[in-house]
Amino acid sequence: MIPAIVDGDLLDQPVEVIVNAWNRNVIPWWLLLPQGVSGAIKRRGGLRPFIEIGRTGPLPLGQARLTSAGRLPFKAIVHVAGIDLLWRASEQSIRDSVRSTMDIVAAERFASVAFPVIGAGSGGFREADALATMRDAFASVETAADVRIVRYRPSK
Repeated sequence: MIPAIVDGDLLDQPVEVIVNAWNRNVIPWWLLLPQGVSGAIKRRGGLRPFIEIGRTGPLPLGQARLTSAGRLPFKAIVHVAGIDLLWRASEQSIRDSVRSTMDIVAAERFASVAFPVIGAGSGGFREADALATMRDAFASVETAADVRIVRYRPSK
C-alpha cells in the first residue's frame, strides 16, 4: 500500500487513531519531559495515555501498544517503540514500528490512522531517510485503512 504523505500537525488529522513515536517504556513516563509528538499529546490530550502506557511495562524495540486518546478527538493512540535506550532509531526499528502499528489497526478494525515520521527528530534520522524507510515498510502492508504519514509543519 502507498500511504498519503501530508504536511501539518499530527493532532489535527481527520483520522480514528494516531501514532505516538514513543520509547522503550523503560523509564517511567513521569520522569521524562516528552518532546515532539509525545509533548504535543501531553499538552493537548492530557496525562491519561501516558499513565496507561506506563502500566503496560517495557516495550520491545519496534513494538506497539494501544491506549485511549485522553482528551484528544481520536478513538485511540498507538504508541510505538521507535527508538532504543540511547534514543536512536534504526531502519529496523522504523520498519517494525510500522508493521506493529498496522497489526493493531487491523486487529481493532480502525478505518484510518496517521503516523508521524518515525525516527526523525529525537530518533536521529534525517526526515527524508526515515520517510523513505517508512514508505518501504508500507510496500508489504495490505490494509483497507486510510493511512497517512504527517510531516510536521507548524501552521502559519
